[in-house]
Amino acid sequence: MTLTITLVRHGQTYLNARRHLQGSCDSPLTRTGRAGVRVTAQHLARHDLAAAYCSPQGRAVLTAMEILRHHPDLPLTVDPDLRELSFGSFERRPEAVLDAVEPWAELVPRMLAGTHPGVGGGERGADFMARVRAVSARVVAAHDDASRPGAACDRHVLVVGHGLTLGAWLATIDPSGLVALPNASVSTVEVTDGVARVVAAGVDVAGHGHGTARPAPAGAAVPA
Repeated sequence: MTLTITLVRHGQTYLNARRHLQGSCDSPLTRTGRAGVRVTAQHLARHDLAAAYCSPQGRAVLTAMEILRHHPDLPLTVDPDLRELSFGSFERRPEAVLDAVEPWAELVPRMLAGTHPGVGGGERGADFMARVRAVSARVVAAHDDASRPGAACDRHVLVVGHGLTLGAWLATIDPSGLVALPNASVSTVEVTDGVARVVAAGVDVAGHGHGTARPAPAGAAVPA
């Protein structure tokens, strides 16, 4: 039996469109973002989902709710560990402002390694990676127990979150899974006999392109 986990990044927001850092703050979905989420929701409508999880942040909740319009009987579980990395005082500021202090290609590998002290007083890399590992382990443990009655039909789970958080989840499975995740994109993880593998990462089903997806640093390593 294989457990399939579908990871969806939230739809495009106004801060995404302006190329400003969002992190723990929030902004509404743009008209383009809402339309893209509807495309992604339609793409996932044919799947028989057993559970749905999302970040507590508004942009993720709105994205998840749109997807679940096609699954009206499925409850949504909000998990705070799916929230985006906090960028501290750099939030709501242009991405270029942070890049001038610490380029993205240097920041992300240190976050994934758990060695970054945090930018602008924001979240430390060790804390970020600890919660990413914790939530991924919880989701798998809740739905990958073949000995439970009814487990055979409990095999496809939706997770809605953020670019860096979902990227870190993928990178803990396979460093090559660290790719830029467009808004409303779909990534797929399969878990078989307790072993996870990345099947697809950052599939741009909504057609947003990579305009608001930060490029993935090459060679970023994630400690086991």
